[in-house]
Amino acid sequence: MAEDLTVTRTLVIPASELRERFSRSSGPGGQHVNTTDSRVGLSFDLVNSPSVPEGLRTRMLDRLAGRLVDGVLTIAASEHRAQLQNRVAAREHLASLLRDAAAAPPPVRRATKPSRGAKERRIAAKKRRGITKRNRRDFPDD
Repeated sequence: MAEDLTVTRTLVIPASELRERFSRSSGPGGQHVNTTDSRVGLSFDLVNSPSVPEGLRTRMLDRLAGRLVDGVLTIAASEHRAQLQNRVAAREHLASLLRDAAAAPPPVRRATKPSRGAKERRIAAKKRRGITKRNRRDFPDD
């Protein structure tokens, strides 16, 4: 499974920068569960990676600050019984996290004010509604 991890069209993480660790998965199981290392821990050193451009690295470090430990992003996958499926799941999860962190920031919203016509239409609609409600009132006979 020593393949490069494609995050975006322009960002590809070489397999040599990814570290995989295997351990026993928790949860219920039979006799087989105590003998297989099906849990996968996938680590990527974001701070020291030469494959991530500097401008993109600062954005990713800022967005992933809560998940990083000493600049290393670690993903654990143990949802499948097979190690190979967990390896694929961990790679997909890592790619998804990096893709979201690398996304361009949304455009800055420019504050606008309602036009004069919009204000007048709003006030006219409120007056019409008030007249409708006023006409519903039950006036006592004099």
